[in-house]
Amino acid sequence: MIRKSAMVLFLGMVAFLASCSGQSAQEEMYDHLEKTVTLEDAFKEQQQQLSALEEEEQQLYSEIINSSKDELNTIQELSEEAIGIVEERKEKLKLESESIQSAKEEFNKVAPLIEDIEENEEARNAAEELVTVMDKRYSNYEELHAAYKEALTMDEELYTMLKEENLQESELRSQVSDINEKYGRVMEINETFNEQTERFNELKKEFYEASDLNVDYNES
Repeated sequence: MIRKSAMVLFLGMVAFLASCSGQSAQEEMYDHLEKTVTLEDAFKEQQQQLSALEEEEQQLYSEIINSSKDELNTIQELSEEAIGIVEERKEKLKLESESIQSAKEEFNKVAPLIEDIEENEEARNAAEELVTVMDKRYSNYEELHAAYKEALTMDEELYTMLKEENLQESELRSQVSDINEKYGRVMEINETFNEQTERFNELKKEFYEASDLNVDYNES
């Protein structure tokens, strides 16, 4: 899967919050937002590993299609190896999804706090839009995950076909075409996901500034 944009991680506030006997709604939201970002670290890690596996699989695919029909044993061995990589990608996708689900559960603690924001319409508006964008982002991820999972199944079907001695060229072309179409859809959804991530980062910064939370932040 194409790498997703990483959310901005805001730092600071620790000493300040520790010195307070009680937290404002904005401060509580800060805690949940930053924990959400931290929980998505595993998501980013799986993305990096997925990208490496995709490159490895692509190399195998290139070797397969550059082999002649007389090298069936070699093609079968390479296809079996590629199927193994597809299985690894499935496992990484599962771990990625678990990371997103954990982050989503943490983020869901933010919305109920918005009504407790008092006398700061700018902060409230930023928080409301932030939640709307992030909810759409997580919903979009579910669509992205489903499309990528379907693409993996199609990849596995392709390599199984390539192991067959009497594979028809028309069947191969049809499968490759379907796979390309599916990954095209994955890229479209991924682009939207990245845009939503960037917008979330902007809104989080706006919310912190409107709430007068004195934090430093970095983009990764």
